[in-house]
Amino acid sequence: MSSVPIIEFKDFTYTYRTQAGPTLKNISFSIRKGEKVLIVGASGSGKSTIAKCINALIPSTFPGKIEGSLTVNGLNPAAEGIFNMSKQVGTVLQDTDGQFIGLTVAEDIAFALENDQIPQEEMRRKVMEAARTVSVEQLLGSVPGALSGGQKQRVSLAGILVDDVEIFLFDEPLANLDPAAGKKIIELIDQLNRDKGKTVIIIEHRLEDVLYRHVDRIILVEKGEIAADMTVNQLLCSDLLPQKGIREPLYISALKYAGCTLRAEDCPEDIATMNMAPYKSALQSWFQKIEPQAERAETPPALEVRGLCFRYDKTLPWAVEDVGFKIQKGEMVSIVGTNGAGKSTTASLICGFNQQESGEIFLDGEEISSWSIKQRGEKIGFVLQNQNQMISKTIIWNEVALGLAVRKVPKDEIEERVTRALKICGIYPYRNWPVSAVSFGQKKRVTIASILVMNPELLILDEPTAGQDWAHYTEIMEFLRTLNKELGITILMITHDMHLMLEYTDRAIVISGGQVIADGKSSAILTDEKITEAASLKRTSLYDLAVKCGIESPRQLADRFIHYERKMREAAGAQDTGKVNG
Repeated sequence: MSSVPIIEFKDFTYTYRTQAGPTLKNISFSIRKGEKVLIVGASGSGKSTIAKCINALIPSTFPGKIEGSLTVNGLNPAAEGIFNMSKQVGTVLQDTDGQFIGLTVAEDIAFALENDQIPQEEMRRKVMEAARTVSVEQLLGSVPGALSGGQKQRVSLAGILVDDVEIFLFDEPLANLDPAAGKKIIELIDQLNRDKGKTVIIIEHRLEDVLYRHVDRIILVEKGEIAADMTVNQLLCSDLLPQKGIREPLYISALKYAGCTLRAEDCPEDIATMNMAPYKSALQSWFQKIEPQAERAETPPALEVRGLCFRYDKTLPWAVEDVGFKIQKGEMVSIVGTNGAGKSTTASLICGFNQQESGEIFLDGEEISSWSIKQRGEKIGFVLQNQNQMISKTIIWNEVALGLAVRKVPKDEIEERVTRALKICGIYPYRNWPVSAVSFGQKKRVTIASILVMNPELLILDEPTAGQDWAHYTEIMEFLRTLNKELGITILMITHDMHLMLEYTDRAIVISGGQVIADGKSSAILTDEKITEAASLKRTSLYDLAVKCGIESPRQLADRFIHYERKMREAAGAQDTGKVNG
């Protein structure tokens, strides 16, 4: 790794033309050539603005006022513009669909080469070389939009590899990926950094997943300022991450709950190599003191599916084959599995978007296979994974109010219900903004709010927290939990987020290859190597912590950790309520 900075911000301030105050406030930091740096921070902290400054989207696409200086590989991005900086910085966006140009994978990878008028023979060679590097050479004739989330990420990466750029910039690369695909992308990013010496910048909320491979430094951004610039070990030993709204790795949280004071020299960044000797006894003692969570009382089924079979084409294999499960009234359950496993297809059958070839669907004991989408929509709320497919109105308020307006709900009631949903989802300040003007994560919250106003009996959410920071993730999930506990709404969540599965749903249904391969406690599933491997899930780090600290039952550690954390969160919520009431 070179000691020479390849990126350097000096007393840099940036104010968007549409805003009164600066988004970035006098920041100074540098990134060395060949370094791998993770940038974290809450939504709106300025992370994405930093990225846009580096790749020249600011000020080329987002005009505003710049003060101070920024150099990228010796160039001033503001003066060079997007095209020239694209030869230095390759950007992989969070929403990969917005990055595709070509009709096939090969055409998309070749786009930059065509712009440079590279001879066809050399172009074919470079396209194949880039495709092989990211393992998509078998997909060159495919349509980009038909690929899985992980495949789309790889194609986007191949499209910048052909330019042989020095700097790779990843904006939330894990937001829409299942755990297995996420691990492969992190491995691929690490390979580019380690083997090819590329400078890598990653912006991501899923800290623990990024730390699956070594990161040189973490830059923590808060309200447009640099709150910390440290090694991973230094930052994990501090309390800065939770203080600034960033989720720590679960094993780090467990050790801190046990009263351990972590030391950087014990290398906490990697649980596989961390020196656990100083912490074993404290964790074991804490584990013994926590009372196990009481088992949930059984209730009648709210939803039951029996023997569902469906395929998108008679010539294709089953997308869903003999799927069956029950969701009890008042339960909060996850459906998990790799991309393309059949999770979203199962949800589409429940909601009536597709019709099963065989099998039955019961809602509150009544068979609903003959019900229309509208009839099902009166009782089942569904939040799609791709929020752009749900947006009908230009302005956020109108979008959230749409379902109530078409049902002729009185204006006063619409005002009350929309206001409450917007505040819960953290987007009330943007209520009069165009939907197109807010971020990817904020759009997700708009779609959740538009469903929550309908007060459904059964709520199905497809990736409800993708792209959310920990604060908004917690806010949304705590609200859903409140709906579940206080109003008795049954909630079914399709998710790739193993933290969500473990923290908020006591039970999970695992689908792999269109079939249910496991149905049981979330903690049992995420501490079972056979199931996690078969379904391409990510085993919880609490399992590894239990093994390293001599706790015989990793499942019990996971259960007690979650129970302890929930009690802490409830106590904090009660304290906040008391302050408000006082």
